[in-house]
Amino acid sequence: MDTAELFKWVLENLDYWVVTLFMAIESSFIPFPSEVVVPPAAWLAMADGSMNIIFVVVFATVGADLGALVNYYLARWLGRPIVYKFANSRFGHICLIDEEKVKHSEEYFRKHGAASTFFGRLVPGVRQLISIPAGLAGMKLLPFLLYTTLGAGIWNIVLAGIGYAIYETTELKTTEQVYKMATEYSHEIGYVLLGIAVFVVAFLIYKAVKK
Repeated sequence: MDTAELFKWVLENLDYWVVTLFMAIESSFIPFPSEVVVPPAAWLAMADGSMNIIFVVVFATVGADLGALVNYYLARWLGRPIVYKFANSRFGHICLIDEEKVKHSEEYFRKHGAASTFFGRLVPGVRQLISIPAGLAGMKLLPFLLYTTLGAGIWNIVLAGIGYAIYETTELKTTEQVYKMATEYSHEIGYVLLGIAVFVVAFLIYKAVKK
C-alpha cells in the first residue's frame, strides 16, 4: 500500500479508533500528516453526526500523547548514541529523520527548556521530534505529559476548527477535499499560535520579574 492508498483508506474509514491510531503514528517518529486525520474527522462529525467533534479532539490528543510517549521512552532508554545512529540509518531517513533534525530538536529543547514540549507541538518539523530531546534529557514524566497534552490539545483544537470552518463555509462533499483544503492553512495558523503563545509567556515572565 503506497502513501496515496493509505491516505485514501484513512479518509474513508475515519472513526475514533482510526483518529487515535494515526495521531499516535503522527506524533511518533513515523511521518504522517495530522491534516489527514483531524480536520476531515471534525468535518465528518458535523456532516453526518457519526462522531462528536469534541471527542475527535479528545481521541486525537490521546493518540498524540501515546506517540509522544513512544519517542520519549525510546530516547530515554536507548540514549543519545543509538538515537543518532538511528537518525543516520536508512530506516531513519525513510522516516524522514536525520541527524540535523534531531540536533535541531535538541537545540530547541535546550533553548526553551521543559516548556519546549508545549511550544514544540505547534511548530511544523519540530512537533513530531520534540519528545526525543525530552527523553534524552530525562525530563520527568508528569511535566512531559502535561506540556505535551496542552500543546497537542491546542493543535488538535485548531485542526478541528479548520474542519468545522470548512463545513460551515464551503460546499465540499468528501473528506479528501477537506484534507487538501486543511493542509493549505494549518501550518500558517500553527505559526500564528506559536507567536501568540511566546508573546503571552514573555509578558508573564516580564510581569513576574518586574515584581
